[in-house]
Amino acid sequence: MGQRVPEHFEQSDVRRAAEGDHAAFERLYREHVGRIHALCTRMVGSDVADDLTQEVFIRAWRKLDGFKGQSKFGTWLHRLAVNHVLSRRETIRRRESKQAFGEGILSRVVAPPRRSSGHALDLDRAVRRLPERARDVFVLFDVEGYSHDEIAEALGVSVGTSKSQLHRARMLMREQLD
Repeated sequence: MGQRVPEHFEQSDVRRAAEGDHAAFERLYREHVGRIHALCTRMVGSDVADDLTQEVFIRAWRKLDGFKGQSKFGTWLHRLAVNHVLSRRETIRRRESKQAFGEGILSRVVAPPRRSSGHALDLDRAVRRLPERARDVFVLFDVEGYSHDEIAEALGVSVGTSKSQLHRARMLMREQLD
């Protein structure tokens, strides 16, 4: 991967993009798309991560004038992505449910899991198997570095719930990876 863009260049691109400069926004997109896509994949799975990633960037483009620069652009974008994924999750679930009932029996047959020699694939698979709330807290705390206070605010739960869900996620991960 390439080197990170110096912060003063990024700030300049944010200002230019907010004024309508498409090339500046494209540079911001290229700089941050990997992290946003990885977040979407971890939180909702790879089958809808591409669409959600694009939706996040469309939203960012529309809301750039509201970015005041009180935090880094990447932090603002990441928070926007988390909020968008959480708000879209129920819609995604309903759409997947409708598709499952509307398709033939062959579309519902689950293929046996492929064996992988890579530990990263095993870890990703274990994360995807976590219950939704436990997965959210695990990804936000252990992968993305959010505090329990930030997670509690984003998910609308108490700090204690965030901590217990993290403990639950870690225990389930241990079971799956052993």
